Amino acid sequence: MLQINNSIKGLRRGLAVSALAAALLLSGPAMADSGFYLGGSIGNTALEVNFDDGQGGFIPFDESDFSWKLYGGYNFDLPVINLGVEGGYRSLGGPSATFASDTFGIDITAWDVFGVAGFNLGPVVVFGKLGMVSWDAELTVGGFDVGSEDDQDTAYGVGASFNLGSFQLRAEYEMFDVSDVEDLYMLSAGFVYTF
Repeated sequence: MLQINNSIKGLRRGLAVSALAAALLLSGPAMADSGFYLGGSIGNTALEVNFDDGQGGFIPFDESDFSWKLYGGYNFDLPVINLGVEGGYRSLGGPSATFASDTFGIDITAWDVFGVAGFNLGPVVVFGKLGMVSWDAELTVGGFDVGSEDDQDTAYGVGASFNLGSFQLRAEYEMFDVSDVEDLYMLSAGFVYTF
């Protein structure tokens, strides 16, 4: 019986050492990604805002549209944590809806800058980001421009990437804390290349 217990303990130790070695080998490619990077993503933006109807009420606008972004940054890939800075340009789409025979549309573009922090989990990196977005929104009614607005606000997000050497597959969820807007977020997926 003692011999069986010792064999089980030895097997457990062997499995633990093998798992640790595999984790270290898998984390190697993730740790080789320090440096400048460029990327691009496509996705979907959702916008929820309440328009003043001019009669003491509001018109609810809750629509989504195709969006895209181009970005670049620098990543400091440390043994456990990644730290970086990132900036880019994005089109948050032009969602539209029809109310009382008029079509309301909002075209939103933005420049942004983020601080990024992530953790290496083998070839996968999970990360969070916090920064600022400088946005510009053009409002149209019935196809005619009726005004524009711009401002700077806080932005934040979470995401994950899968490393394939110098390339990464990346997925993100980003929120934009824009005043007078109920909800504005972007879901995206794309590619990153590290130099």
